[in-house]
Amino acid sequence: MITCLIVDDNDLSRLTLRQLVLQTGRLQVTGECKDAIEAHRNITANPPDLVLLDIEMPGMTGIELLKILPKQTLAILTTSKKDYAVEAFDLNVVDYLVKPVNLSRLMQAIDKVQDILSRNEEETTATPDDYLFIRDNNMLKKLRLEEILWIEAMGDYVKIRTESQWHIVHTTLKAVEEKLKSVRLMRVHRSYIISLDKIDSIEDGVVNIINTPIPVAESYRSKLIQKIKLL
Repeated sequence: MITCLIVDDNDLSRLTLRQLVLQTGRLQVTGECKDAIEAHRNITANPPDLVLLDIEMPGMTGIELLKILPKQTLAILTTSKKDYAVEAFDLNVVDYLVKPVNLSRLMQAIDKVQDILSRNEEETTATPDDYLFIRDNNMLKKLRLEEILWIEAMGDYVKIRTESQWHIVHTTLKAVEEKLKSVRLMRVHRSYIISLDKIDSIEDGVVNIINTPIPVAESYRSKLIQKIKLL
């Protein structure tokens, strides 16, 4: 559920918007505010995923509030006028809804919010550690991810190929994949994880790394194409 705060000085507008929010089944209202000052306190103390924000309010407008909120704040503006659209989008609002807001239009705006939140989550979870530790005899050895060319399954072991040598570790490829959170490494086959930035070429369902062909399973090909910088 996407948490949201409703900000509007009009009681009927807040009630109408809350009812629409409930109908979406995708938003959870964490609070309602009658003015921008109260909203600022609320957002600072308990940041929601999304702010549904009216523009014309006494004391401080929604536009003025946006200017003092953190830049990552996601806001959908709800207003009875179209006059503020250009200024609003200069502030990177997610969407601009003209009252009376209907359910279909609100759902479209929520789709945009979901896309942004999903991208942010992917970027956060994909932020890699730049190393891992492997067992080397009785010692734990640090291995930088940038050194890895590929990782290959070998029964109850995996072989990690670096630029200088092989490392053999008693584990499974699935266990390795679950531990790795790196944008540079990707599984391309049931038996292989490769370093994307070490690929020399791709042809006929095979990637070549230092003149070594590595198969790419059909189920991974489209994802691989999305990951590489293809012109």
